[in-house]
Amino acid sequence: MSTIVIVVLIAVLALAALALAVRFALHGSATGGRGLRRRFGPEYERAVVLHDGDRRAAERELAERLKRHGSLTERPLPPEAREHYLVRWAGIQEQFVDSPRRAAEAADKLVARLAEERGFPAAKAYEDQIAALSVHHAGQLDGYRRVHRAARGTGDTEEIREAVIEARSLFEELLTAGPRHAQPTRRPALPRRHAKGSAV
Repeated sequence: MSTIVIVVLIAVLALAALALAVRFALHGSATGGRGLRRRFGPEYERAVVLHDGDRRAAERELAERLKRHGSLTERPLPPEAREHYLVRWAGIQEQFVDSPRRAAEAADKLVARLAEERGFPAAKAYEDQIAALSVHHAGQLDGYRRVHRAARGTGDTEEIREAVIEARSLFEELLTAGPRHAQPTRRPALPRRHAKGSAV
């Protein structure tokens, strides 16, 4: 074989290898992004916003969360513990009529405690708990964030009511035997209150 043929053959093989590498990199990146978007749902878009639109930075953060918390196995709840949590949530709903802010505080603590009992990081490590929950229950996480803010004095009565209702989605999800990656579902509303505090 002549030297020119060998050089051309090497150049063709090098170009083919380069084309395959570029195709793999582009395809792999898109698949990773789509996979993260599918897994994290609304949490994916939230991460993009927090990173000022930088999808790569958001995907790195989400991939790191997945690496740290993806292998977490949720501990099952004994039936008596499940009943205990249900009774406490019913009490929160009753408390809402007289004291929305205290109901939000109680809901925040109850969801945090339930998450901890299911095997997520401790309630006192809120950000770490949120990161772990985002890997396993991303579709229900926004309500927990909202009720956490409401418990710390953010929002009027209507906003607190909506936060407690949304937090119930994660609460109910955590009561089940295992994680589901479903979007939050609508639940019956808590009583509405007039500005002066009477229930509607």
